Amino acid sequence: MKQKEAVPAGTEFIEKNIREFPGSPFDRIGAGWMLITAGNAGDGPEARGNWNTMTASWGGLGVLWRKDVAFMFVRPSRHTFGFVNSASIFTLSFFEETYRAALKLCGEKSGRDIDKASAAGLTPVFFQNGAVSFKEARDIIICKKIYAQDIDPSLFLDAEAIEECYHGKDYHRLFIGEIVGYRTR
Repeated sequence: MKQKEAVPAGTEFIEKNIREFPGSPFDRIGAGWMLITAGNAGDGPEARGNWNTMTASWGGLGVLWRKDVAFMFVRPSRHTFGFVNSASIFTLSFFEETYRAALKLCGEKSGRDIDKASAAGLTPVFFQNGAVSFKEARDIIICKKIYAQDIDPSLFLDAEAIEECYHGKDYHRLFIGEIVGYRTR
């Protein structure tokens, strides 16, 4: 059963069915990019800093195990990896093109070193289920993590072409989440 979570006041988001997600996921993810965000939004100011976000252009939307799902990939070297790996909830946030510089910053800088949201001019939004996203997002997909698996290079069928993406042998972990909420403007 899908969770229904209150939308934080002042965010102007409306809840919709994920099947109303606009545009091609190929364009929205691959060309437009998204922010993957996870951690513990929790209650109180001390928990609100226990999360991180990163820009991604690898992932997708589909159906698996009779569930609407989103999947994405995070390298273990990324600061966000630990947050996604340990959290039960993650979000995928999509923005208008005017936020390209903010997304670029969130992909180039590490949350180990700076407060990326603040530096990018993004305002965190905390949902009751622990999800974190941003007030400036156009679309927010909230996912409950249901599967994770490391990419195994021994299973590459076109190893030469795929290895070009892994100069440092820093293979991604695949995360699949059941879509439990979709918010849009």
